[in-house]
Amino acid sequence: MGVRDKSMKTDRSDILTCLRSSEDYVSGQQLCDRLGVSRTAVWKVIKQLKEEGYRIESVPSRGYRLVESPADAYSESEIASRLRTKWAGQRLIFFESTGSTNPDAKRFAEEGAPQGTTVVADRQTAGRGRRGRSWESPAGRSIYFTIIVRPAFIPDKASMITLVMALSVAEAIHEVTGLPTGIKWPNDIVVNGKKVVGILTEMSMTPEMNEIQFLVAGVGVNVNQESAEEFPEELRRAATSLKIESGRHFDRAALLAEILARFEQDYETFERTLTLSELKERYESRLAGRNAVVRILDPAGEYTGISRGITETGELIVEKETGETVLIYAGEVSVRGLYGYV
Repeated sequence: MGVRDKSMKTDRSDILTCLRSSEDYVSGQQLCDRLGVSRTAVWKVIKQLKEEGYRIESVPSRGYRLVESPADAYSESEIASRLRTKWAGQRLIFFESTGSTNPDAKRFAEEGAPQGTTVVADRQTAGRGRRGRSWESPAGRSIYFTIIVRPAFIPDKASMITLVMALSVAEAIHEVTGLPTGIKWPNDIVVNGKKVVGILTEMSMTPEMNEIQFLVAGVGVNVNQESAEEFPEELRRAATSLKIESGRHFDRAALLAEILARFEQDYETFERTLTLSELKERYESRLAGRNAVVRILDPAGEYTGISRGITETGELIVEKETGETVLIYAGEVSVRGLYGYV
């Protein structure tokens, strides 16, 4: 595990950040001045990075230039060096393997971790989704992270954060991959009718149960799985990966950095009004099955209708066959054309 802290002057991520942000050579003296370290400290870090597979040119009197990162480099330093956020991910906790990032993040939050603290894992052995469904995932394939936020708003507003994160992830994936991303209400991200992202948001209340202590939003992105056989058998019909859909391999660190940048911006937009009013149009533009048939699994009975969008507080608007309009707050919604529903 590694914990990134801006006060750690000799952190490899700071040197990577300096090299990555410059198109030209960066002199050893510039690195020393910027980071407040010795030439020897810089040289040691550069040497270590080269040993790990980073292609760094060293030219006397000119300095250092980052030519190439190792294929799918995915570490605390690599991720941190790509961040361009004020608070999201600025404290980064990285595990090569963990049970699940959500319980880890909750533990750090209970210990006082600040807003934006992000727990990242290369591999999860006890991931959990809706209805408590669990799975084990291999290393090197997916993005698993959980971010901590400490809202000042009332608990009734918390459910909207799931939709905020869904929008951020969907737009980030589209930006990085070019793939057409949709959102299956409220928070599954789909590509070509199959699921590529799951999001699980959990909240901790104060003992008086009237304020939010913290909220964690956990995200799992199927990135570089090469075939459906890499998924559990029961998920193969409904799940896919960015690589399966595009035929291309993607840089997970770059995609994670893009997600965190967008979430920070979208979360701050949400905080201004404590509604989805400024995000609703963008969310609806990606809403899978909008103006199409959906099936609602309601405790009172199953029914079908037409999805018409979302409200400013995140409920799904469904027009029933009778013409009545109902708002869906929670529950299972099947969208025609997704996950095998025809």
